[in-house]
Amino acid sequence: QVQLVESGGGLVQPGGSLRLSCVASGTIISLYTITWYRQAPGKERDLVARIIDDDAPIYADSVSGRFTISRDNAKNTVYLQMNSLEPEDTAVYYCAAGSNDRYWGQGTQVTVSS
Repeated sequence: QVQLVESGGGLVQPGGSLRLSCVASGTIISLYTITWYRQAPGKERDLVARIIDDDAPIYADSVSGRFTISRDNAKNTVYLQMNSLEPEDTAVYYCAAGSNDRYWGQGTQVTVSS
């Protein structure tokens, strides 16, 4: 059974950084397209970043230049490094695996506030 577990969220001040992790079990994460999404209260779930094989990662315009998605295949983990965080980045962040986002994690809360 494929499971994804996100971690690394928390409370951070504007301008700060966090690194989110998405650890896979029951599968080899390098086989999958991995996407980070986020959902703020009262808003739809939005794509943040996506990594597909060896292709260049895809980023939402709102995070391009601030966020970086990467893989560590040895740890079966995909990361989302988030720098220069803004209050507008506050949301629950989810990772999903598969070309059709077949598998989802439970989410991790990121709160950016002074």
